[in-house]
Amino acid sequence: MTGIRIGYARCSTAEQDVEVQRQALVALGVELERVYVDHGLSGTNRDRPALNQALAASRQGDIFIVTKLDRLARSVRDARDIVDTLTSRGVTLQIGASVHDPDDPVGRLLLNVLAMVAEFESDLIRARTREGMALARAKGRLKGRKPKLTTRQAALLRELHAAGQHSSAELAELFGISRATVYRTLRANPEI
Repeated sequence: MTGIRIGYARCSTAEQDVEVQRQALVALGVELERVYVDHGLSGTNRDRPALNQALAASRQGDIFIVTKLDRLARSVRDARDIVDTLTSRGVTLQIGASVHDPDDPVGRLLLNVLAMVAEFESDLIRARTREGMALARAKGRLKGRKPKLTTRQAALLRELHAAGQHSSAELAELFGISRATVYRTLRANPEI
């Protein structure tokens, strides 16, 4: 294989470090400037800027490399779509040290199994998160988003609005909030 090696790395949260994936891609022969990284984006979200850039940079004869399949896709459908896109362009997919052969029935089976496992893991994470949130809500620990304004600030905003001296944009700037928050605050107490 003589094409350019293009690497793709992804971390789901901003707190996760992508450096391990970056170094693994470099060890697999990818030049550091050809490593595309999506940071803080889920693999279930197909609209990932760095993935789109990496796919766009891939030409016939190139090798598209990921450290693990779940870094590329978290659903069977997305994995197949991405692999089909690469295959139709004549780009080779390499997962870790293994090169995927789209013409090999065993290779296609293995890719589908790995994609199913990645999707299953994603579903488990989502289910655990929902269970944890329900438990926290039941214990009174999860009360939703903290209001942008204190009760006193909301009352003052309503008073200023009722006086008619300030526009919604001015109130938003004055309180350091968005106009949508101004409207929400005013709707919360419609008699003013």
